[in-house]
Amino acid sequence: MLKLSNICKVNNILVVVNMFLKGKKIHLSFSTFQSMSTVKLWFDGKAVESSTTEWIDLTNPATNEVISKVPMTTKSEMERAVESSKKAFKLWSNTSIITRQQKIFNLAQLIRRDKKRIASSITTEQGKTLADAEGDVFRGLQVVEHASSVTSLQMGETLQNIATNMDTYSYRVPIGVCAGIVPFNFPAMIPLWMFPIALATGNTMLLKPSEQDPGACMILMELAKEAGIPDGCLNVIHGKHDAVDFLCTHPDIRAISFVGSDAVGRHVYELAAKSGKRIQANSGAKNHAVILPDADPEYTINQLVAAAFGAAGQRCMALSVAVFVDSARHLIPNLVECAKAVRVGSGDNANVDMGPVISEDAKRRILACINRAEEQGATVLLDGRHLIVQGYEKGNFIGPTILADVKVHLTQLNNLLSFLFSCFVFR
Repeated sequence: MLKLSNICKVNNILVVVNMFLKGKKIHLSFSTFQSMSTVKLWFDGKAVESSTTEWIDLTNPATNEVISKVPMTTKSEMERAVESSKKAFKLWSNTSIITRQQKIFNLAQLIRRDKKRIASSITTEQGKTLADAEGDVFRGLQVVEHASSVTSLQMGETLQNIATNMDTYSYRVPIGVCAGIVPFNFPAMIPLWMFPIALATGNTMLLKPSEQDPGACMILMELAKEAGIPDGCLNVIHGKHDAVDFLCTHPDIRAISFVGSDAVGRHVYELAAKSGKRIQANSGAKNHAVILPDADPEYTINQLVAAAFGAAGQRCMALSVAVFVDSARHLIPNLVECAKAVRVGSGDNANVDMGPVISEDAKRRILACINRAEEQGATVLLDGRHLIVQGYEKGNFIGPTILADVKVHLTQLNNLLSFLFSCFVFR
Protein backbone atom coordinates (compact mmCIF):
# COMPACT_ATOMS: atom_id res chain seq x y z
CA MET A 1 0.00 0.00 0.00
CA LEU A 2 1.31 3.44 -0.91
CA LYS A 3 1.55 5.73 2.11
CA LEU A 4 1.10 9.43 1.52
CA SER A 5 2.20 10.66 4.93
CA ASN A 6 5.39 12.22 3.60
CA ILE A 7 3.85 14.08 0.70
CA CYS A 8 4.23 17.83 1.06
CA LYS A 9 1.11 19.94 1.37
CA VAL A 10 0.89 23.44 -0.08
CA ASN A 11 -2.16 25.65 0.41
CA ASN A 12 -4.42 25.93 -2.65
CA ILE A 13 -1.75 24.63 -5.04
CA LEU A 14 -2.01 21.48 -7.15
CA VAL A 15 0.91 19.30 -6.14
CA VAL A 16 2.44 16.68 -8.39
CA VAL A 17 4.51 14.11 -6.53
CA ASN A 18 6.79 11.64 -8.23
CA MET A 19 7.32 8.57 -6.11
CA PHE A 20 8.98 5.27 -6.69
CA LEU A 21 7.46 2.04 -5.43
CA LYS A 22 9.16 -1.25 -6.28
CA GLY A 23 10.92 0.37 -9.19
CA LYS A 24 7.75 1.79 -10.70
CA LYS A 25 7.26 5.50 -11.12
CA ILE A 26 3.89 6.76 -9.88
CA HIS A 27 2.45 10.17 -10.74
CA LEU A 28 0.11 11.45 -8.05
CA SER A 29 -1.89 14.67 -8.20
CA PHE A 30 -4.07 16.19 -5.48
CA SER A 31 -5.26 19.49 -4.12
CA THR A 32 -4.88 20.09 -0.43
CA PHE A 33 -7.78 20.87 1.84
CA GLN A 34 -5.91 21.29 5.11
CA SER A 35 -4.28 24.68 5.52
CA MET A 36 -2.40 26.58 8.19
CA SER A 37 -4.67 28.81 10.24
CA THR A 38 -4.22 32.55 9.90
CA VAL A 39 -4.66 35.41 12.33
CA LYS A 40 -7.43 37.69 11.15
CA LEU A 41 -7.79 41.45 11.04
CA TRP A 42 -10.68 43.01 12.97
CA PHE A 43 -12.74 45.52 11.02
CA ASP A 44 -16.27 46.76 11.67
CA GLY A 45 -16.96 44.27 14.42
CA LYS A 46 -15.87 41.11 12.64
CA ALA A 47 -12.80 39.04 11.84
CA VAL A 48 -11.55 39.63 8.30
CA GLU A 49 -9.03 37.64 6.28
CA SER A 50 -6.19 39.83 5.02
CA SER A 51 -5.46 40.04 1.30
CA THR A 52 -1.74 40.42 1.94
CA THR A 53 0.91 38.26 0.31
CA GLU A 54 3.30 38.72 3.24
CA TRP A 55 2.92 36.66 6.39
CA ILE A 56 4.79 36.29 9.68
CA ASP A 57 5.19 32.92 11.36
CA LEU A 58 3.49 32.73 14.75
CA THR A 59 5.31 30.17 16.88
CA ASN A 60 4.88 28.48 20.24
CA PRO A 61 8.04 29.50 22.17
CA ALA A 62 8.08 26.20 24.05
CA THR A 63 8.39 24.16 20.85
CA ASN A 64 9.17 26.67 18.08
CA GLU A 65 6.37 25.02 16.14
CA VAL A 66 4.59 27.36 13.72
CA ILE A 67 0.99 27.49 14.95
CA SER A 68 -0.42 30.22 12.72
CA LYS A 69 0.39 33.00 10.27
CA VAL A 70 0.11 36.71 11.04
CA PRO A 71 -0.62 39.08 8.14
CA MET A 72 1.45 42.10 7.25
CA THR A 73 -1.57 44.35 6.83
CA THR A 74 -1.68 46.12 3.48
CA LYS A 75 -1.84 49.90 3.15
CA SER A 76 -5.40 49.78 1.83
CA GLU A 77 -6.47 47.59 4.76
CA MET A 78 -4.93 50.01 7.24
CA GLU A 79 -6.77 52.88 5.57
CA ARG A 80 -9.98 50.87 5.83
CA ALA A 81 -9.40 50.45 9.57
CA VAL A 82 -8.98 54.20 10.05
CA GLU A 83 -12.13 54.94 8.04
CA SER A 84 -14.06 52.45 10.14
CA SER A 85 -12.82 54.11 13.33
CA LYS A 86 -13.69 57.59 12.03
CA LYS A 87 -17.19 56.55 11.05
CA ALA A 88 -17.85 54.88 14.42
CA PHE A 89 -16.52 57.91 16.31
CA LYS A 90 -19.33 60.12 15.03
CA LEU A 91 -21.92 57.91 16.70
CA TRP A 92 -19.95 56.70 19.73
CA SER A 93 -18.79 60.16 20.84
CA ASN A 94 -22.43 61.26 20.98
CA THR A 95 -23.54 58.17 22.89
CA SER A 96 -24.45 58.91 26.49
CA ILE A 97 -21.78 58.33 29.10
CA ILE A 98 -24.09 55.99 31.00
CA THR A 99 -24.55 53.82 27.90
CA ARG A 100 -20.81 53.69 27.26
CA GLN A 101 -20.25 52.85 30.90
CA GLN A 102 -22.66 49.91 30.70
CA LYS A 103 -20.88 48.44 27.67
CA ILE A 104 -17.55 48.55 29.48
CA PHE A 105 -19.13 46.94 32.52
CA ASN A 106 -20.44 44.15 30.26
CA LEU A 107 -16.93 43.69 28.90
CA ALA A 108 -15.51 43.28 32.39
CA GLN A 109 -18.02 40.51 33.11
CA LEU A 110 -17.12 38.68 29.90
CA ILE A 111 -13.38 38.92 30.52
CA ARG A 112 -13.91 37.47 33.98
CA ARG A 113 -15.93 34.64 32.42
CA ASP A 114 -13.29 33.84 29.76
CA LYS A 115 -10.09 34.59 31.67
CA LYS A 116 -8.82 31.01 31.38
CA ARG A 117 -9.37 30.98 27.63
CA ILE A 118 -7.41 34.21 27.26
CA ALA A 119 -4.67 32.94 29.57
CA SER A 120 -4.34 29.73 27.57
CA SER A 121 -3.83 31.73 24.38
CA ILE A 122 -1.14 33.81 26.10
CA THR A 123 0.72 30.73 27.31
CA THR A 124 0.63 29.13 23.86
CA GLU A 125 1.86 32.22 21.99
CA GLN A 126 3.98 34.05 24.56
CA GLY A 127 5.26 31.18 26.73
CA LYS A 128 4.57 32.45 30.25
CA THR A 129 3.09 30.09 32.82
CA LEU A 130 -0.67 29.76 33.04
CA ALA A 131 -0.65 31.32 36.51
CA ASP A 132 1.31 34.29 35.18
CA ALA A 133 -0.96 34.52 32.14
CA GLU A 134 -4.04 34.65 34.37
CA GLY A 135 -2.35 37.46 36.28
CA ASP A 136 -1.84 39.22 32.94
CA VAL A 137 -5.59 39.07 32.35
CA PHE A 138 -6.51 40.00 35.93
CA ARG A 139 -4.36 43.15 35.96
CA GLY A 140 -5.97 44.25 32.72
CA LEU A 141 -9.41 43.50 34.12
CA GLN A 142 -8.76 45.92 36.95
CA VAL A 143 -8.38 48.72 34.40
CA VAL A 144 -11.60 47.69 32.66
CA GLU A 145 -13.41 47.92 35.99
CA HIS A 146 -11.91 51.36 36.54
CA ALA A 147 -12.99 52.41 33.04
CA SER A 148 -16.58 51.49 33.87
CA SER A 149 -16.54 54.07 36.67
CA VAL A 150 -14.72 57.03 35.11
CA THR A 151 -17.78 59.24 34.76
CA SER A 152 -16.57 61.68 37.40
CA LEU A 153 -13.22 62.04 35.62
CA GLN A 154 -15.02 63.32 32.53
CA MET A 155 -16.53 66.30 34.31
CA GLY A 156 -15.41 69.77 33.28
CA GLU A 157 -15.01 72.88 35.44
CA THR A 158 -16.57 76.30 35.72
CA LEU A 159 -15.36 79.48 37.36
CA GLN A 160 -17.57 82.52 37.73
CA ASN A 161 -16.30 86.10 37.67
CA ILE A 162 -12.75 85.27 36.68
CA ALA A 163 -12.82 88.86 35.44
CA THR A 164 -15.51 91.51 35.24
CA ASN A 165 -18.53 90.05 33.48
CA MET A 166 -16.53 86.97 32.54
CA ASP A 167 -17.02 83.32 33.48
CA THR A 168 -14.93 80.37 32.29
CA TYR A 169 -16.14 76.93 31.33
CA SER A 170 -14.06 73.87 30.50
CA TYR A 171 -15.33 70.65 28.97
CA ARG A 172 -13.74 67.24 28.60
CA VAL A 173 -14.64 65.91 25.17
CA PRO A 174 -13.53 62.87 23.13
CA ILE A 175 -10.48 63.53 21.00
CA GLY A 176 -11.20 61.16 18.10
CA VAL A 177 -9.52 58.08 16.69
CA CYS A 178 -6.76 56.78 18.96
CA ALA A 179 -4.18 54.07 18.29
CA GLY A 180 -2.53 51.56 20.60
CA ILE A 181 0.79 49.83 19.93
CA VAL A 182 1.18 46.77 22.14
CA PRO A 183 4.35 44.81 23.09
CA PHE A 184 4.69 41.04 23.28
CA ASN A 185 5.19 40.64 27.01
CA PHE A 186 1.68 41.47 28.26
CA PRO A 187 -0.66 40.71 25.36
CA ALA A 188 -3.86 41.06 27.41
CA MET A 189 -3.02 43.53 30.16
CA ILE A 190 -1.63 46.28 27.96
CA PRO A 191 -4.46 46.39 25.39
CA LEU A 192 -6.75 46.56 28.41
CA TRP A 193 -4.75 49.53 29.67
CA MET A 194 -5.60 51.27 26.42
CA PHE A 195 -8.92 50.66 24.76
CA PRO A 196 -11.39 50.47 27.70
CA ILE A 197 -10.43 53.97 28.91
CA ALA A 198 -10.48 55.29 25.34
CA LEU A 199 -13.93 53.84 24.72
CA ALA A 200 -15.37 54.93 28.06
CA THR A 201 -14.39 58.52 27.28
CA GLY A 202 -16.05 58.43 23.85
CA ASN A 203 -13.09 57.73 21.59
CA THR A 204 -12.54 54.90 19.12
CA MET A 205 -9.34 52.88 18.95
CA LEU A 206 -7.21 51.15 16.36
CA LEU A 207 -4.92 48.54 17.92
CA LYS A 208 -1.75 46.90 16.66
CA PRO A 209 -0.93 43.94 18.92
CA SER A 210 2.50 42.36 18.80
CA GLU A 211 2.92 40.10 15.79
CA GLN A 212 4.48 37.57 18.19
CA ASP A 213 1.31 36.95 20.23
CA PRO A 214 -1.85 38.60 18.85
CA GLY A 215 -4.29 35.91 20.01
CA ALA A 216 -5.29 37.48 23.32
CA CYS A 217 -6.11 40.79 21.66
CA MET A 218 -8.29 39.05 19.08
CA ILE A 219 -10.22 37.26 21.83
CA LEU A 220 -10.77 40.61 23.53
CA MET A 221 -12.24 41.95 20.29
CA GLU A 222 -14.75 39.09 20.25
CA LEU A 223 -15.71 39.85 23.84
CA ALA A 224 -16.08 43.56 23.08
CA LYS A 225 -18.48 42.67 20.28
CA GLU A 226 -20.45 40.43 22.65
CA ALA A 227 -20.49 43.21 25.25
CA GLY A 228 -22.40 45.42 22.82
CA ILE A 229 -19.64 47.83 21.84
CA PRO A 230 -20.68 49.13 18.40
CA ASP A 231 -18.94 47.97 15.24
CA GLY A 232 -16.01 50.15 14.25
CA CYS A 233 -15.24 51.40 17.74
CA LEU A 234 -12.43 48.86 17.87
CA ASN A 235 -10.32 47.79 14.90
CA VAL A 236 -7.15 45.70 14.74
CA ILE A 237 -4.29 45.62 12.25
CA HIS A 238 -1.12 43.53 12.31
CA GLY A 239 2.42 44.08 11.12
CA LYS A 240 5.80 45.48 12.04
CA HIS A 241 7.55 48.78 11.30
CA ASP A 242 5.30 49.88 8.43
CA ALA A 243 2.18 49.47 10.56
CA VAL A 244 3.75 51.44 13.43
CA ASP A 245 4.81 54.27 11.13
CA PHE A 246 1.35 54.35 9.55
CA LEU A 247 -0.30 54.83 12.93
CA CYS A 248 2.19 57.51 13.96
CA THR A 249 1.77 59.60 10.81
CA HIS A 250 -1.84 59.18 9.67
CA PRO A 251 -3.56 62.57 9.92
CA ASP A 252 -6.87 61.12 11.15
CA ILE A 253 -5.32 59.41 14.17
CA ARG A 254 -5.28 61.94 16.99
CA ALA A 255 -3.45 60.14 19.80
CA ILE A 256 -1.02 57.24 20.28
CA SER A 257 -0.50 55.00 23.29
CA PHE A 258 2.69 52.93 23.16
CA VAL A 259 4.37 50.38 25.41
CA GLY A 260 7.65 48.79 24.35
CA SER A 261 11.41 49.12 24.14
CA ASP A 262 13.37 52.35 24.58
CA ALA A 263 14.52 52.44 20.96
CA VAL A 264 11.06 51.96 19.50
CA GLY A 265 9.55 54.27 22.12
CA ARG A 266 11.84 57.11 21.05
CA HIS A 267 10.99 56.49 17.41
CA VAL A 268 7.24 56.43 18.09
CA TYR A 269 7.38 59.55 20.26
CA GLU A 270 9.38 61.58 17.75
CA LEU A 271 7.34 60.50 14.74
CA ALA A 272 3.96 60.97 16.41
CA ALA A 273 4.93 64.32 17.93
CA LYS A 274 6.12 65.60 14.55
CA SER A 275 2.74 64.58 13.17
CA GLY A 276 0.97 66.69 15.80
CA LYS A 277 -0.46 63.84 17.85
CA ARG A 278 -0.84 63.37 21.56
CA ILE A 279 1.56 60.62 22.53
CA GLN A 280 2.30 58.60 25.63
CA ALA A 281 5.28 56.29 25.25
CA ASN A 282 6.00 53.92 28.11
CA SER A 283 9.37 52.33 27.52
CA GLY A 284 11.69 49.93 29.33
CA ALA A 285 13.63 50.38 32.52
CA LYS A 286 16.76 49.10 34.21
CA ASN A 287 15.71 48.13 37.70
CA HIS A 288 18.06 47.83 40.67
CA ALA A 289 17.69 46.43 44.18
CA VAL A 290 19.92 47.62 47.00
CA ILE A 291 20.33 45.04 49.76
CA LEU A 292 21.46 46.46 53.09
CA PRO A 293 23.18 44.45 55.85
CA ASP A 294 20.06 44.34 58.03
CA ALA A 295 17.81 42.88 55.31
CA ASP A 296 15.79 39.80 56.27
CA PRO A 297 17.68 36.98 54.48
CA GLU A 298 14.83 34.64 53.50
CA TYR A 299 12.40 37.35 52.49
CA THR A 300 15.04 39.23 50.52
CA ILE A 301 16.24 36.19 48.58
CA ASN A 302 12.71 35.10 47.67
CA GLN A 303 11.82 38.59 46.49
CA LEU A 304 14.99 38.93 44.41
CA VAL A 305 14.45 35.62 42.63
CA ALA A 306 10.77 36.33 41.94
CA ALA A 307 11.52 39.82 40.66
CA ALA A 308 14.42 38.72 38.47
CA PHE A 309 13.09 35.52 36.95
CA GLY A 310 9.30 35.87 37.03
CA ALA A 311 7.79 35.98 33.52
CA ALA A 312 11.25 34.88 32.31
CA GLY A 313 12.36 38.42 33.09
CA GLN A 314 10.40 39.69 30.09
CA ARG A 315 8.77 42.68 31.74
CA CYS A 316 9.83 46.28 32.04
CA MET A 317 9.87 46.07 35.84
CA ALA A 318 12.03 42.95 35.96
CA LEU A 319 14.90 43.21 38.40
CA SER A 320 18.21 42.90 36.58
CA VAL A 321 20.76 44.31 39.03
CA ALA A 322 21.28 43.68 42.75
CA VAL A 323 23.70 45.79 44.77
CA PHE A 324 24.78 44.10 48.00
CA VAL A 325 26.06 46.55 50.58
CA ASP A 326 28.95 45.44 52.80
CA SER A 327 28.10 42.27 54.77
CA ALA A 328 24.93 41.70 52.74
CA ARG A 329 27.22 40.11 50.15
CA HIS A 330 27.01 36.92 52.21
CA LEU A 331 23.49 36.47 50.82
CA ILE A 332 24.79 35.91 47.28
CA PRO A 333 25.38 32.13 47.69
CA ASN A 334 21.85 31.80 49.07
CA LEU A 335 20.55 33.74 46.07
CA VAL A 336 22.27 31.31 43.71
CA GLU A 337 20.84 28.28 45.50
CA CYS A 338 17.33 29.72 45.45
CA ALA A 339 17.58 30.52 41.73
CA LYS A 340 18.72 26.95 41.05
CA ALA A 341 15.38 25.73 42.40
CA VAL A 342 13.40 27.65 39.77
CA ARG A 343 11.66 25.05 37.61
CA VAL A 344 11.88 25.86 33.90
CA GLY A 345 9.58 24.31 31.30
CA SER A 346 6.51 24.70 29.16
CA GLY A 347 4.11 27.24 30.60
CA ASP A 348 1.14 24.88 30.43
CA ASN A 349 2.78 22.64 33.05
CA ALA A 350 1.36 23.54 36.46
CA ASN A 351 4.63 22.54 38.15
CA VAL A 352 6.73 25.04 36.18
CA ASP A 353 7.89 28.38 37.59
CA MET A 354 9.34 29.91 34.43
CA GLY A 355 8.65 29.41 30.75
CA PRO A 356 10.70 30.12 27.62
CA VAL A 357 11.67 33.47 26.17
CA ILE A 358 9.57 34.73 23.30
CA SER A 359 11.70 33.78 20.28
CA GLU A 360 14.84 32.14 18.98
CA ASP A 361 16.22 35.60 18.27
CA ALA A 362 15.67 36.66 21.89
CA LYS A 363 17.44 33.54 23.09
CA ARG A 364 20.39 34.22 20.78
CA ARG A 365 20.71 37.79 22.07
CA ILE A 366 20.69 36.64 25.69
CA LEU A 367 23.28 33.95 25.07
CA ALA A 368 25.48 36.41 23.20
CA CYS A 369 25.24 38.85 26.09
CA ILE A 370 26.25 36.22 28.65
CA ASN A 371 29.18 35.18 26.47
CA ARG A 372 30.28 38.78 26.01
CA ALA A 373 30.08 39.50 29.73
CA GLU A 374 32.16 36.42 30.49
CA GLU A 375 34.75 37.45 27.91
CA GLN A 376 35.04 40.83 29.64
CA GLY A 377 35.75 39.26 33.01
CA ALA A 378 32.35 38.59 34.56
CA THR A 379 31.99 35.60 36.85
CA VAL A 380 29.11 33.28 36.01
CA LEU A 381 27.71 32.25 39.38
CA LEU A 382 24.77 30.39 37.86
CA ASP A 383 24.81 29.35 34.22
CA GLY A 384 21.56 28.65 32.40
CA ARG A 385 22.98 28.62 28.89
CA HIS A 386 22.96 24.87 28.44
CA LEU A 387 19.54 24.07 29.85
CA ILE A 388 17.58 21.44 27.93
CA VAL A 389 13.93 20.84 28.80
CA GLN A 390 13.02 17.22 28.18
CA GLY A 391 10.34 16.93 25.52
CA TYR A 392 10.88 20.55 24.47
CA GLU A 393 14.40 20.38 23.12
CA LYS A 394 13.67 22.94 20.38
CA GLY A 395 12.11 25.46 22.76
CA ASN A 396 13.53 28.89 23.61
CA PHE A 397 14.60 27.94 27.11
CA ILE A 398 17.41 29.42 29.18
CA GLY A 399 17.88 28.69 32.84
CA PRO A 400 18.24 31.42 35.47
CA THR A 401 21.65 33.04 35.09
CA ILE A 402 23.48 35.13 37.68
CA LEU A 403 26.64 37.13 36.98
CA ALA A 404 29.10 38.89 39.26
CA ASP A 405 32.04 41.20 38.55
CA VAL A 406 30.21 42.63 35.56
CA LYS A 407 31.64 45.68 33.85
CA VAL A 408 29.25 48.54 34.58
CA HIS A 409 29.36 49.90 31.03
CA LEU A 410 28.64 46.64 29.25
CA THR A 411 26.16 48.01 26.71
CA GLN A 412 24.54 44.68 25.95
CA LEU A 413 23.32 44.44 29.53
CA ASN A 414 21.97 47.98 29.48
CA ASN A 415 19.62 47.18 26.61
CA LEU A 416 18.59 43.64 27.52
CA LEU A 417 15.12 42.60 28.61
CA SER A 418 15.70 39.14 30.06
CA PHE A 419 16.24 37.13 33.18
CA LEU A 420 19.98 37.82 33.25
CA PHE A 421 20.74 38.94 36.80
CA SER A 422 23.88 40.89 37.75
CA CYS A 423 25.21 41.19 41.30
CA PHE A 424 27.43 44.03 42.52
CA VAL A 425 29.05 44.34 45.94
CA PHE A 426 29.45 47.78 47.48
CA ARG A 427 31.86 48.10 50.37
